[in-house]
Amino acid sequence: MTRWRRAACAGAVAVVVSVGAGVPASTPASAQGSPTVWLCRPGLKNNPCESSLTTTVVNPNGKKTTQRAAVAKDPPVDCFYVYPTVSAQTTVNANLNIDPELIAVAENQAARFSQVCRVYAPVYPQLTLSAIGGGASAEARATAYAGVLSGWKEYLAKYNKGRGVVFIGHSQGSGMLIQLLKTEVDPNPKLRRQTVSALLLGGNVTVPEGKKVGGDFQNIPACRSAKETHCVVAYSTYAQQPPPDGLFGKTRVGAGPGGSNLQVLCVNPTSFTGTGSLQPYFRTKAFPGPIGAAAGEPPSASTPWVEYPKLYSAQCQQGNGFTWLQVTDVGKPGAPRYQPRGTLPPNWGLHLGDVNLALGNLVGIARQQAAAYRK
Repeated sequence: MTRWRRAACAGAVAVVVSVGAGVPASTPASAQGSPTVWLCRPGLKNNPCESSLTTTVVNPNGKKTTQRAAVAKDPPVDCFYVYPTVSAQTTVNANLNIDPELIAVAENQAARFSQVCRVYAPVYPQLTLSAIGGGASAEARATAYAGVLSGWKEYLAKYNKGRGVVFIGHSQGSGMLIQLLKTEVDPNPKLRRQTVSALLLGGNVTVPEGKKVGGDFQNIPACRSAKETHCVVAYSTYAQQPPPDGLFGKTRVGAGPGGSNLQVLCVNPTSFTGTGSLQPYFRTKAFPGPIGAAAGEPPSASTPWVEYPKLYSAQCQQGNGFTWLQVTDVGKPGAPRYQPRGTLPPNWGLHLGDVNLALGNLVGIARQQAAAYRK
């Protein structure tokens, strides 16, 4: 197994496949109207999205430094986060228990955004790991989406108060947010104006070939700079040309509006923050459940986080019907690298690391966009 495939497992924030495409517009009445259970929300006790951000920075020369960061006291915007497939429950749709996997994925993916926004994350009846492995019905997908929609509506009614919103999702979470944005935000000028940006990772957002808007969204374009708002950042990571059966980076939808061919959107997160390289952040605490078992041991440090700067570059590429974010090891020979045990089929690419391999870049983008939105 290559070191890149190991690095993907290191994210340990996994999902299996994106399930947003084909979510029915209607939602079961039984899944609507109930009070939202919040995984993350300002004021919650033991909020996993406000956990410690202290980081051991492992520099290419082997020198280690400590990086400290804190939850913002009065951030200008909110983040609405929908987590990926992590539930190890045996049912098709998960219940609303806050299992250890949910706490872990919020710590891994969403916590660092608390530096720039108030993070809201609803617990939703997601399709579980076992359900995706065995297939899931349209009704089950609709039930999952209904939970996200209900959380969004409660957030708007009780907490938003006209604030700007950064949407954050990965894989199944991105799929749910694609549907939410498509039906609730894209057609609504007021909500579009409140959208700071949407970070939709590993979810196969579609656009017409060579265009920035017009596939999944008719009015929300791809971001072209970190100072642009009301736009989308999306990509799927691979370390090499995706195989023909690659799960991410190739659309499974037919022609777009006007008969145009569609492609999966790729927005390079390194092109906005001036770093020229990915800024990966990994948790040092083992991820629970089946995903943690597959990922192996996390990196070792006395802090909750480890960062490995200047090791990985990223570039959007196209080939054989795929559009993907090509991740390349550019570190010096002998530079420290985290290489945990684990396996990942080639058709997954680096899907499990979509968020963590670029987490520093994504937080930086959100910070700049929040500042631009406030102005």
